[in-house]
Amino acid sequence: MAMLEMNNSIVILLLCLMVLMLFLFSLVILFACKPWRYLPLFRSSRFSTFKLGDLQRPLVTDDEHLIQGQTSEEGSREYDLEGACYQNEGLLQGGQAYKPRLPSSSPLLNQGQTLKHPAGRVSVEEVETDDLQDNNTSQNLQHDLEKDTLSDLSPGLVSELSPGLVNDQRSWLCLEVISGPSIGIQLAVDSLSTSKLPLNLGRVPPSSMILKDPEVSGNHAQITWNSTISKWELVDMGSLNGTLLNSRSVRHPDIGSRKWGQPVGLASEDIITLGTTTKVYVLISSQNEFKTPFRIGVASDPMALRRGGRKLPMEDVCYYKWPLPGVNKFGLFCVCDGHGGAGAAQSAVKIIPEVLANILSDSLEKEKVLSQRDATDVLRVVLAKTEARLNDHLYEGCTATVLLVWKDSEENFFAQCANLGDSACVINLDGRYIQMTEDHRVSSLTERKRIQEAGLALKEGVTRIHGINLARMLGDKFIKEQDERFSAEPYISEPLRIDQSNKDVFAVLASDGLWDVVSPKKAVQLVLQMREKESGTEDGAEKIAKGLLDQANVMRTKDNTTIMYLDFDLSL
Repeated sequence: MAMLEMNNSIVILLLCLMVLMLFLFSLVILFACKPWRYLPLFRSSRFSTFKLGDLQRPLVTDDEHLIQGQTSEEGSREYDLEGACYQNEGLLQGGQAYKPRLPSSSPLLNQGQTLKHPAGRVSVEEVETDDLQDNNTSQNLQHDLEKDTLSDLSPGLVSELSPGLVNDQRSWLCLEVISGPSIGIQLAVDSLSTSKLPLNLGRVPPSSMILKDPEVSGNHAQITWNSTISKWELVDMGSLNGTLLNSRSVRHPDIGSRKWGQPVGLASEDIITLGTTTKVYVLISSQNEFKTPFRIGVASDPMALRRGGRKLPMEDVCYYKWPLPGVNKFGLFCVCDGHGGAGAAQSAVKIIPEVLANILSDSLEKEKVLSQRDATDVLRVVLAKTEARLNDHLYEGCTATVLLVWKDSEENFFAQCANLGDSACVINLDGRYIQMTEDHRVSSLTERKRIQEAGLALKEGVTRIHGINLARMLGDKFIKEQDERFSAEPYISEPLRIDQSNKDVFAVLASDGLWDVVSPKKAVQLVLQMREKESGTEDGAEKIAKGLLDQANVMRTKDNTTIMYLDFDLSL
């Protein structure tokens, strides 16, 4: 009897242990899966800016036929998704006659029409070798994306600045390093910020602007606000290698004494040189003139999970800057999609802004663009020089979509685009979407026509040449030497004028990861939907760029995707 009771006790104990183990195992599964994430109470609104239904709901159906002059070929685009690893693909003419040829805001353009520019060619061979050594701004202009978003400045400071004072006599000073080891560093302060003044420029803390240049002294120069004369003043702090203001020395006459020099007044667009290599660009303005000319949002994703978990390297590279270093009133927005590696794209986004800034730093060339309202020659020579400097990229290439934006004396914007490859740019203006780029894939009608008119063979149905689906690109020097069907001649759009009266003006630049699955028309419609929701929000541009990226994900793109959104409407 006692043995029976003992056996029953053991069985009960074992059952209790099994129940306990089952309970513990259930807890582990519960915490691993976290099912409460799907309950509305635990969802965080900041991670669900757009409802999935909003992104997946059908948009307006594309037109069945292309409008005359449209070149993006929405109706015939072949979605080459599995070949994603291949999916990316001068000299200024002299003369004194400036002939404006800009249609005000292109009133005759139809919906979806492409801005076409008369053909013109600059051979890469015509670019002289000494032109390939563009200096002054030839330091590396490619900063981290965080620097190019001007994160060191308040939102109201990323703009074109002009001298002037408002009634409260507040003056704003913006400094930007345009050459030297610390290129890209920016600093801004107003004359009433007494806690931040004076500004010390030097190599070590606690300098206001720390410059990692061995020629810069620990405490090199100082800038302060002279309230008596309402003027910003620069003084050399007894530096070893001296300070120049517009190429004139401001150091103490007794060189080597380490004595401070005399204060010198600063003006907008002055250049301060510390030592021999570090140059600082000066912009001075009244407070009410510091306004952001447009909102910018950027989003990107290598989409590695779309390739069955295989590693998919990120070969997209983008760049944007307003204003260009040392070039007031001009901004650059660029997307490059590499193939065969990211090297060519990374080099291109360093060379393009450098060459562009060098050209526009010439006051005559800058005035030519402003008076003509046309930057065709500038864009053509920029891409020709970029191509010439990619000679070491024999087996790597990239697309290039380059949008140049500038502002005239009447505060009107102008936008003009040059491109190679299948990255694209579309601008919406007063309810009309305008394609600013041309499709340069082998399968496109324009490229097949170009190749055939050159007397070169291209069989029907061929969509790749030597494994590449692009006929125009930067780099890829080896195959260009082997096959004349490849070209680096860019398509350049007509300049587009954007008046202050224009509404719903925005631009979308993106690599083919977006355009393979979302047409330009659908992208514009999606942006219009999101703009209504994000009206008045501080980070609306970033959310819209992310919304487009989400749409590409929903549509199951399998290529690297980079999207840049530019909104000209500041009233939102």
